[in-house]
Amino acid sequence: MGKNTRSSSKIFLNEKDIPNKWYNIMADLPTPMDPPISPFTGNSVTFDEMKALFPPQLIEQEMSGERWIDIPDKVMELLSLWRPTPLIRAKRFEKALGVKSKIYFKYEGTSPAGSHKPNTAIAQAYYNKINGINRLTTETGAGQWGSALSVACKMLDMQCRVYMVKVSYNQKPYRKSFMRMFDAEVIPSPSEYTNAGRDMLKRNPNSNGSLGLAISEAVEEAVGRKDTNYALGSVLNHVVLHQTVIGLETQKQFDLIGEYPDKIFACSGGGSNFGGIATPFLKEKLDGRDIEAVAVEPASCPTLTKGEFAYDYGDVAKLTPIMKMYTLGHDFEPPAIHAGGLRYHGESPIVSHLYKNGLIDAQNVHQSDIFRYGILFAQTEGIVPAPESAHAIAATALEAEKNREEGIEKTLLFCLSGHGFFDMSAYDAYLDGKLEDYEYPEQEIKKSLDHLPKV
Repeated sequence: MGKNTRSSSKIFLNEKDIPNKWYNIMADLPTPMDPPISPFTGNSVTFDEMKALFPPQLIEQEMSGERWIDIPDKVMELLSLWRPTPLIRAKRFEKALGVKSKIYFKYEGTSPAGSHKPNTAIAQAYYNKINGINRLTTETGAGQWGSALSVACKMLDMQCRVYMVKVSYNQKPYRKSFMRMFDAEVIPSPSEYTNAGRDMLKRNPNSNGSLGLAISEAVEEAVGRKDTNYALGSVLNHVVLHQTVIGLETQKQFDLIGEYPDKIFACSGGGSNFGGIATPFLKEKLDGRDIEAVAVEPASCPTLTKGEFAYDYGDVAKLTPIMKMYTLGHDFEPPAIHAGGLRYHGESPIVSHLYKNGLIDAQNVHQSDIFRYGILFAQTEGIVPAPESAHAIAATALEAEKNREEGIEKTLLFCLSGHGFFDMSAYDAYLDGKLEDYEYPEQEIKKSLDHLPKV
């Protein structure tokens, strides 16, 4: 390992310290996960069925039980444009909170797209490229994933079409500008381009859209074109796998300073950011080390905290595999909260399995808390966090304040999954007093869950 060149609050690694293997927690799970089910046959999804959407290497990773999977040299070369990312002690934030617990954050906003998403976008684009696929479709909520895939496709000379959830398309115009800068085509979802989009517009011409619907549109197009595959920014096993570079780097950085986190926080929508930082540490938990990990979600989209652990479709049009996960129901249409990347109805099967088996915790937070603590963090640490990332900031701050009241000190870690420079309209709404806390009604969740598939 290279010599540590940290200052008093920043812990850096050298390029040669970038992990050259991904960690696959499926190899270490105490109990196996339930297999995905084909929506067309009712049986376990086969390799051949998945080939309509993904290249063979990604399908193998999705199903793999290997603990360590090599990162290809070309992917390593592109990751090294911004990795390794810094681990930073938030001393000024601690002081402003008046707490004695130590707060560290892993900053993923240094990537070309400003978030953790390129960690998997680069890998997915690469595997498609070497299999002769030069065009990808995808969905995006807040725009972070669409931005990341746009960058990855441009770097590998590929075409990209992004179906962007309509409410975010309207809220975040500069995300569209960013994607277009990298030659991606950005379509508001629901759209007239697909059957899934047209059906929704017939039922509700004013639909704000949802990630589940945008997924349906992107998948429908990919299945209908031989030159096109689909890329997913979260949820699936191979996406969580690619994100483990975050946690693996963080472990090395804590080793350098002789510390170890007591508790890890990360925002969780589909689960890739949380899984990316947490699963390498959870391997140590499974080996007997004392550590807690908390997935943080919006009170308005409380998938883990109020959803049901059941088989459900990953999209509205029922084109994706049926997965065992915590879900609010595939036809759940979320409110227009400003953390667009956390509005997915389901949760990663891996994260769901970990939660069901008591290996992780989950909590939900309100918009008022995430913006209040997000602004305090920006004022003290000089980084404007994405609203999604501010969920982790809020949960960490609340934990540190709780520690203070209990007279204990802990070492807390959160993943700052991206910056919020494209999210200023959300901060404007908060500063102008236009944001209200919204807790998704139990009766609406129950209504949506009544439509779960019978498996």
